[in-house]
Amino acid sequence: MAPTIAPVNTSQQLPRETTVVIIGGGIIGLTAALALSERGIPVLVLEKGRIAAEQSSRNLGWIRKTSRHSHDIPLAQAADRLWAGMPERVGADVGYRQAGIMFVARNSAQMAMHEGWMHSVGGLDLDSRLLSRREIEQLVPGGREPWVGGIYTGSDGRAEPTLASSAIAAAAMAKGAIIVEQCAVRALVRSAGQVSGVLTEVGEVRCSQVLLAGGLWSRRFLGNEGVSLPTLPLICSVMRTAPMAGPTEIAVGAPDFSFRKHKEGGFIVTQRGALDASLTLDHFLLAPKYMPALRAQRSFLRVGVGRDLFADLALARRWRGDQVSPFEKVRIKDPQANPKLNDEALRNLRAAWPVFEQATVEQAWAGTIDITPDSNPVIGPVAAIPGLTVATGFSGHGFGTSPAAGQLAADLVSGQTPIIDPAPYHFDRFV
Repeated sequence: MAPTIAPVNTSQQLPRETTVVIIGGGIIGLTAALALSERGIPVLVLEKGRIAAEQSSRNLGWIRKTSRHSHDIPLAQAADRLWAGMPERVGADVGYRQAGIMFVARNSAQMAMHEGWMHSVGGLDLDSRLLSRREIEQLVPGGREPWVGGIYTGSDGRAEPTLASSAIAAAAMAKGAIIVEQCAVRALVRSAGQVSGVLTEVGEVRCSQVLLAGGLWSRRFLGNEGVSLPTLPLICSVMRTAPMAGPTEIAVGAPDFSFRKHKEGGFIVTQRGALDASLTLDHFLLAPKYMPALRAQRSFLRVGVGRDLFADLALARRWRGDQVSPFEKVRIKDPQANPKLNDEALRNLRAAWPVFEQATVEQAWAGTIDITPDSNPVIGPVAAIPGLTVATGFSGHGFGTSPAAGQLAADLVSGQTPIIDPAPYHFDRFV
């Protein structure tokens, strides 16, 4: 059962023209809309289903710098600053808490990875520090696992996915943005090669700029426009416990589980060491681009062939603007949680911190993550289509970096000085 999102009253009418159209009402599209509306730029967000109904409300809510690629740290640092000011900015609680994130290691090889990461980010002014087993016990008491050590960043934090997107959407609308749900964009409209509008299921909207923030659907949309974006879907299963006393406010990631405190008093738990890879046609088409990542992370993937393959094959990869698009046939991607993975996570967690033996599962769900070959997002213009910018492929990191990622996309769309150097996120790195 999917998490319940705080309701937002969006528009029922589609304007005939605007300046910027954002395709996708997930948290990236919404933070971009907020940034544009604050600058007085007319912006329209078009969402095929409901805002934040897919991965934007199904993620873990972590906001971290720890273990990110060094070139991705500036985006995460900018996001920290923006998250801290988000409640005042939107006039609502988004569940933001700067309570820290810790990763623990069972063996020397795992610890060496943390040590290597610390070395790689040595000049980036982070408060991360390596931990001994005794320090782990002091920060997260009551454990019985003989951890070799760990790593901790006190300035990392969390927010609540079911609150944040709705609050950001409401604030953007209060500042002039228009958001329309249940309205799929079928295709771009071009004049002399330049984007001049979008064609939706209920008619055309004229505009001068389009931002594609369609998450896992971005590859299919771009493919119909003659542009190849290499992303693959992976499924993460999650559960939430009933309210209970826990060992810490710090979010903890172990090799085969993670947990963090939830606003209602329970804990969000997942099997951090496993994701479901339910094969689709794209897994075969894009296999060569992902071979390095597959070799490095094969043990994390639970590969299977099932109904997802046939459901994917049933969706068109090419369609005309006067035809029903795949985005109207699947308004919301709603994968089923894998009970085996959730059971593994809870069993492993209980073995490490016995206090969780009292935990009862109140809700379970799953979300689909769009992964790029290098696990970094694409944020930037598409050279082949002037007027089109993309912000997608966040590889499970989108929620945490969303305030900065959305602002970066808004900066690029509006021609303003970027909040951080966008070079690591260029679309052309995959060409």
